[in-house]
Amino acid sequence: MYFDYKPDDLDVQISELLVATSDFADPDLPAQVTEVLKLLRARLDMDVAFVSQIADGQRTFKAVDSGPDFAPLQVGMCNPIEESWCQRVVEGRLPERMVDAAPFIAAGLAPNPGLPIGTHLSTPVRLADGSVYGTLCCFSRGVRAGADIDRLRYTAGLLAARLSPGQAAG
Repeated sequence: MYFDYKPDDLDVQISELLVATSDFADPDLPAQVTEVLKLLRARLDMDVAFVSQIADGQRTFKAVDSGPDFAPLQVGMCNPIEESWCQRVVEGRLPERMVDAAPFIAAGLAPNPGLPIGTHLSTPVRLADGSVYGTLCCFSRGVRAGADIDRLRYTAGLLAARLSPGQAAG
């Protein structure tokens, strides 16, 4: 699949944070992920950005960045994968880019999260061996027509490379 995607200064910053510091594969998220989430959330004009891990039937929030006036998620929170939007995106039951999530909730395709979600972006963090670590997601309370899923995919690819054993940059 070809995307007409042109990296910019944000992509350089993200790449430097996630790749340039990759001296070894680490089973935990690198400390730089929080800064990456902050950059993504601000640039994409979203209220929340997070990395989740999907394992043992649970989705666990491993890193979260939220705006100062809205912080519905915390690191360490978890829930069963069947209740998560993340798992539905990984399985292809929900699209990676939902400019307006309301119709998906109304149709019963996405569980009602109990908090306002306008635009929702989510993409799998797929490791080098093809397994899914989890997802990189962000959402806003309002609808953001220009939401950029390609930037999220690019970042998820860098994060996956950082987390994949034996794939670290040297």
